[in-house]
Amino acid sequence: MSNFLTNMADGDLNLTTGLLWLILATVVSMIGGAIGGIILAGKDIGYSFSAMLGALFAPAGAIPAILLGLILLTLLSNY
Repeated sequence: MSNFLTNMADGDLNLTTGLLWLILATVVSMIGGAIGGIILAGKDIGYSFSAMLGALFAPAGAIPAILLGLILLTLLSNY
């Protein structure tokens, strides 16, 4: 566990830290999507339903961008 925390603190990207960053970024995108859904369609279709739809559809665009960013960071840090 201390090795994992050291890798996270140093900014070292490996499989475990990359997966953790992917999970954290997905959770943040879900929260942002829920807030965006509430703001955009809360009055029309209900606040809880719009939050659920926003949280489900936000990672569809965020996960590929996160993976691409992690791949580029890994490639740039190795060269």
